[in-house]
Amino acid sequence: MRIDAALRQARERLASSPSPDLDAQVLLCHVLARPRSYLFTWPERELEAHQQQSFLALLARRERGEPVAHLTGEREFFGRNFSVTPDTLIPRPDTETLVELALKLGPAGPARVVDLGTGTGAIGLSLALERPQWQVTLTDLSAAALSVAGGNARQLGAQVTLQQGSWLEDCRGPFDVIVSNPPYIDPADHHLDEGDVRFEPRSALVADQRGLADLATIITQSAARLVAGGWLLLEHGYQQGAQVRALMEAGRFDGVRTERDLGGNERVTVGRKLTVDS
Repeated sequence: MRIDAALRQARERLASSPSPDLDAQVLLCHVLARPRSYLFTWPERELEAHQQQSFLALLARRERGEPVAHLTGEREFFGRNFSVTPDTLIPRPDTETLVELALKLGPAGPARVVDLGTGTGAIGLSLALERPQWQVTLTDLSAAALSVAGGNARQLGAQVTLQQGSWLEDCRGPFDVIVSNPPYIDPADHHLDEGDVRFEPRSALVADQRGLADLATIITQSAARLVAGGWLLLEHGYQQGAQVRALMEAGRFDGVRTERDLGGNERVTVGRKLTVDS
């Protein structure tokens, strides 16, 4: 089977996917261990028997709904490849908004930063690699997820601290910046039965109180762990901006605002602690 024929067949079989062309290309590149440019430079190249077999096997799994990131074992985020397993949330482009804001708002010099519920480590490791002078801690309640984050840190050459625990309970602080993409989906949301999220850990997706429970906990704990002038940055659902702003404003935060993601949806709310704990 030629490369162009393999892609054509894959597009047809993955027609129900939101991105059939991209899915097909990523899976074939994974099998061939080649960049996407190779597919278009050599469309007439014949796949070897074992390559065709591997590609068709991955294609069948994708047809059943398995995420591409689980099939390839990785996902690109902020210009770097991160290992992904079923124990972690799959990094998404909209979360890059959180990283960009943290880099913009965080200190220019040394700083103590913590990424809560780190999963693959995509957020915290991106910050550590972009700001080597920052001391970054990655936390997660899941030992399996923290192991994935540690593997990504070693692979990418990032110097970070790994700590298992629930949010800020075991973090001494104080911190200059706290970032998190916590669970924020309502357990009753029908989207949990659709797309990639069906294969992701439910604990990384859902939260009580219509998705606000973990966000509220982090906001409360952060008020006692941030330095005066420190920033809290939280990703949340596109319809939760007003509620998260209200939670922050009810706490010890000023300058509270919500930034939009790549799709124009309210996605990240930030606030600054301006008072010193009494």
